[in-house]
Amino acid sequence: MLGAVAQFDKAMTVAKLRLARDRIRKRDGKCEGRKSHAEERPEAVALANRLHKQGMGYRAIGAELAKAGHVNERGKPFHHKSVRAMLG
Repeated sequence: MLGAVAQFDKAMTVAKLRLARDRIRKRDGKCEGRKSHAEERPEAVALANRLHKQGMGYRAIGAELAKAGHVNERGKPFHHKSVRAMLG
């Protein structure tokens, strides 16, 4: 009997959480997962796009972003794969 009650309670909790996620998604557009570079650092992404259009490579763009003061959360220049993710 307790197993059935526990299963029902879990199903209700899951349903409530799903409705809450759907409501937040409708309101904000995103509710789960990490924030993208564009959400966290829009000015760095804009600069990276400008430099990429000038023909610079990913490693050079990372170095230029560091010169401009845009570094990752550890205070180091962006890795070339992070720069590629910014542009993608």
